Amino acid sequence: MRRFLNRLLPKSMRSEAVTIPVIRLHGTIMAGGSQLRPSLSLASTAGVIEKAFAYPEAPAVAISINSPGGSPVQSRLIYKRIRDLAAEKNKRVLVFVEDVAASGGYMIAVAGDEIIADPSSIVGSIGVVSASFGFTDLMKKIGVERRVYTAGKNKAVLDPFKPEKKEDVERLKTLQLEVHETFIDLVKERRGTKLKDDPDLFTGLFWTGRKGLALGLVDTLGDIRQVVRDRYGPKARLALVSPPRGFFARRLGFFGSRRDHGWATDFAAEAAHGLLDAAEERALWSRFGL
Repeated sequence: MRRFLNRLLPKSMRSEAVTIPVIRLHGTIMAGGSQLRPSLSLASTAGVIEKAFAYPEAPAVAISINSPGGSPVQSRLIYKRIRDLAAEKNKRVLVFVEDVAASGGYMIAVAGDEIIADPSSIVGSIGVVSASFGFTDLMKKIGVERRVYTAGKNKAVLDPFKPEKKEDVERLKTLQLEVHETFIDLVKERRGTKLKDDPDLFTGLFWTGRKGLALGLVDTLGDIRQVVRDRYGPKARLALVSPPRGFFARRLGFFGSRRDHGWATDFAAEAAHGLLDAAEERALWSRFGL
C-alpha cells in the first residue's frame, strides 16, 4: 500500500528511501510437509519468492535463510527459481544466514550474489546423507516374520526389516555420489574463484560464519539491517514478504461454524504427519548442535 500511494504522489514529493523486500526461508527442506509443521519446498515458497521479485523499484531482494537442509531436489528447485527471477527482473540477491545454512540450506544460499553471515552462523555441509534403521534382530526377538512380494527383483532394496545387502548399499552410494557432484558443480559455478583450495571443502564438513568467510563460502559478516543501509543508504527500509495464511486461518470453521464435518479427521491426519516431520526435522537440526 505504501508503494502504491508513493507512486501517486508527484515525483518531487515521493520518498527517496529505498525499499528492499525480504523473504524468510526458515525450516527443513522437503516436499509435502504438513500444514501444522510446514517445510520448505518450491510449492511452499514460490509465491513469496515471486511476490518479492515483483517489487518494481527495488534494486535487490534480501533472503534470510535458516535451514539445516533436506531434499536436494527441492533445494535446487528453490535455488533455480530465485536465480531465474533475479535474471528476469534484473535484481541483485542478498542472502543472510541466521543460525545455519547447511547442506540444502547452503545450496539455496548460493543463489545469492552475496552471502552474509553472522560470525557464529553455521555454513557448509556440502555433501549428501541418507539415514535409516535396521530392525532384523528386533524382528527375530519378537517372533515376527517379514513378508515382501515384488514384481522386479530390486523393488525392495534396503528394506529396514531385511538384512542389508552389499550390492544395495553400493547402488545407494553411487546415487549419492551423483547428487553430490551436482551440488559441488553448483557451488563452484556460483562461488567461483572466491572458494579457497581446501581439501575439506566438499567433504560434508561445516564451519562457523567466520571460518566460512576465510574459505570463501560467504562474502562478509554482518546483519541484514546494517548491510542494507550500508548498500542503499541510511533511509533504506526492509519490507517482509509474508506467505499465505496457514491452516487455522484458512479453516475458519475450526473455531466458528462447524459445517465442515471433516475438519476433525483432517486435523488428526495433519497431527500424525506432523509428528513424523518433527522427528525428521529434529534429527537434521541436531547435526549442527541446534
